[in-house]
This record gives sequence, structure tokens and C-alpha cells, in this order.
Amino acid sequence: MNKFISTVKRYIPTKRKLIQLYFALLYNINLKGFATGKLYKGESKRFCVPGINCYSCPGAVGACPLGSMQGAYGNEKSTMFYMGGIILLFCIMFGRMICGYACPFGLIQELFYKVKTPKVKKGPLTRILSYLKYFILVFLAVIVPVMYALKDQAVPGFCKYICPAGTLEGGISLLANKVNNSYFSSLGPLFTWKFALLVSFIVGSVFIFRIFCRFVCPLGALYGLFNRFSVFGIKLEESKCVHCNLCISNCKLDIKKVGDHECISCGECINVCPTKAISWKGSVFKLHPNQVQNTKEPEPVTDKKRRIVQIISAVVMLAVLIGAFFYYWNDVPETKAPVVIEKQEEDLPPYGVEVGNTCMPFELELFDTAGLTGEKLDPTKSEKVTVINFWGTWCGPCVAELPHFNGLAKEYGDDITVVAIHSDNGFAAAPSFVAKNYGDSPMVFAKDVAGEVYHTDYLMCGDAYPVTFVLDSRGVITSKFVSSVTEDELRAAIDDALANS
Repeated sequence: MNKFISTVKRYIPTKRKLIQLYFALLYNINLKGFATGKLYKGESKRFCVPGINCYSCPGAVGACPLGSMQGAYGNEKSTMFYMGGIILLFCIMFGRMICGYACPFGLIQELFYKVKTPKVKKGPLTRILSYLKYFILVFLAVIVPVMYALKDQAVPGFCKYICPAGTLEGGISLLANKVNNSYFSSLGPLFTWKFALLVSFIVGSVFIFRIFCRFVCPLGALYGLFNRFSVFGIKLEESKCVHCNLCISNCKLDIKKVGDHECISCGECINVCPTKAISWKGSVFKLHPNQVQNTKEPEPVTDKKRRIVQIISAVVMLAVLIGAFFYYWNDVPETKAPVVIEKQEEDLPPYGVEVGNTCMPFELELFDTAGLTGEKLDPTKSEKVTVINFWGTWCGPCVAELPHFNGLAKEYGDDITVVAIHSDNGFAAAPSFVAKNYGDSPMVFAKDVAGEVYHTDYLMCGDAYPVTFVLDSRGVITSKFVSSVTEDELRAAIDDALANS
């Protein structure tokens, strides 16, 4: 019986676990997204949540600070200052306490660590490996994105090549929904690599406590640099410390001292300190009552007052969570009703978004190097082979493949029309990008219209970028590419459309 009770107690969540679960739910409260397989694109996506949580997760209602930081390098200065200011605020206020309480991927690792297996204990090797994340921070989260930004390409190095949270939340969560089945055709070696990394981190977290956080996470590395200066967290009163090292030996992380750059302020060391030298900074309330009762110092607050504060806090947090759920469940972006065309030429296939369908007519506003021109274009009515590419300056693969479209537009000349449709998101940067790189291009540049269900949402049937369609002279879709397309693939698709025309 005692063994059963101890087993049950082992799986009862602590207050910290409940807080971690709360933030994981709050970050991904758009539960409707998991059912529809669509990303939330509302106003709250302009703001960062404190912990790592992928922007591309169907349930996410905020942006990831790490992804936003990498994406800001190639944007306007105001965006860089905005992102830098938010992340700096997180650093100064909480430091690495965010990792211990407000990071969903940290919670996932801790849950896997509960599996009963032999554990790898910390030592000199893990201490050395803990510095790897600082190299990753500098190289993949700073140098690589900046180098690509100088080439007008947005490549978030860490997100693209490593981030397991993005693979799980943004990749697998989207692929799990059948409406995104077309995404499977675009998977390649990079996804295989990232999936293998994800599995490795999950398996590793069974044996090593928070393996990703300790050795790899660049956001944790950045937050850790501010632990000494953060408003909230753990502090050590040197005058009370007897250097027994119980705090260090009981900590699962590679700390040398309470509150150093590796500390996530979990508070477990408070319980074992015999002199109560460890306490919370920034608050008079304690999360953990000290189990050692060898001091005559009075408690700063009574147990009764603490319980009242905890109950009120829990009620407020629950109300926020429930309110957020209903808000995002009912938050439907305003969209114009799709145009329903009553009559269609009898010799044309039915309207649709797949190869063999006739493309639904739609009108777009053109832009050039100076901005919107006021001219309109329906790319389905050009009466010659038309290549339609959905892209954005913020999309690394989009920018990387755009030279293929430009080169083929020059090669085929008047035989084809290439229409590059920039996303409504981030459009402000598009004219200057075109002026710098494609000032003499024969391509036609157009701006997608926000809220039109038959533009990006209709034709793409999802949230992937880039997407390319090739239409024959009648407006029938002859080829469709979800994700990047090579120059040879695009040339073959154009030749096929010309043959059909």
C-alpha cells in the first residue's frame, strides 16, 4: 500500500508543473487550429511569448521569441528594435526562470524524464557540454541569419536546422491533419534530419534531465546571461551560506552556484538549504516552504495569507485561460465570400485547386519598385501560359527560388507570363526588395489581398510558402508545387503547359 501511495505521489504534479502546463495551454489556446490544421494569423501573433513555442503550431496564438529574433535581422530597423526590446524585457524581468516555468518544450522533457530508467548524472562532461548552447546562440541564431539577411534572404538558422520544438509543434502537428496531406510531397532530407534530432532529444530526455535545455537551447543561453540581474528568480544570501553544497548536489542542472547562468529557478534548492540562505527575489511570497526548521527567524507571511493569495491567483489564471479559449475559438478573421461563377465554358474542367481543374478567376493589385501602382490583374485571364508564385520576402525558400522564375521569364519571353504574388504579410518590404534585386525583371509583381479566401487561402489550401501553379492558356492548372521548386522542374512544367496550349 505504501508503495502504491508513493507511486501516486510521484505523478501528482507540483506547483511548478502546473504552472508549466498552464503556460503550455495558454500559448496554444487556439485549440480549433489543431482540428482545422490551419495556423492562427490574428493580431496576437505579432507578439512573442516568453518561452520556445513554434509560430507554426496550429494552436499557437503568439510568436516564438527565438524565431522572431532571427527573422528580425533582415527587416526594418523598427522591427529589430521592437523584437530586441521585447526579448530584453524578458531577460531583465525573469532571466532563465522562464525556462523553468514558461517553456512548453522544457515541460515535455521533464515528463519524459519521469520514465523509470537509469539516469545520467551530471559531472565534468555535462558541465563542458552546457557551453555548447552559447556557440549555437552565436553561430546559428545570430551569424547565419545575419549573413543571409545581407543577401536579402530570411533564414532562421536555428529554426531551420535544429529546433526540435518547431519539428514537433509546427511540423508534426500540421502533418497530423489530413487537410495538409499535400505537405508530405515537399518533405526532404532536411525534415528527416530534424525528425531524427527530435527523436534523439526525446529519447535523451528520458536519461538526461532537460537535455535540450542544458546543451543546445540558444534562448536559454541568452536568458541565462541575465540571471544575476533579473528582477525575479533565485538568490543566495552569502552571509547565511555555510558552503555545505547541498544546493548544488541536489540540483539536476550544471550549476556552480545558486542563481548562476545555468539555474532555471525551479526552487528545489530552497527545501534543502539548512540555513535558509536561498530565497526568491522580487517577491515576499514563497513557492516552497523550507523543510528545515532549525532557525528562529519568523516567516515573512503567514500560511493563511499565502493560501489566500494562491487561491486568488489560481482563480484569476483559470479565468484568463477560459477567456482566452473562448476568444480564440470564436475569433474568425473577416473574409469576403468567394466569388461564385454561375457560368463556365462547357469545354473547361470544373473550378478547383488541383492539377486538371480550371483556376478560379481572381483580381490582384500590381506593385513595382515604388509601391502599389493602382493597376489590376487577373492572372487566370492572360490567354497564355501563366506561372503563379506565392512568395514573401520573409520566406527564405521563396527568396532563394525567385531567381529561377526571373531567369525563365527572360528565357521564354512573350510566350509566358510569370506573376509573383507577395503575401499581404510583410508587404511593406516588398517594393524595396524588388527595386534592389529585380528592377529590370519581366516578372509581374502583385500583392495578395488580405482576407480573400480564393487567393492565398483558396489556391494554396494551407499555410505553406512558397506555392507555385502553372496554368495553360485556358487557365487550367497543369502543374502545382507546394514548397520550393527547382529550375528544371519549373521549366518542364512550363513546357508541358505550352504543349497543352
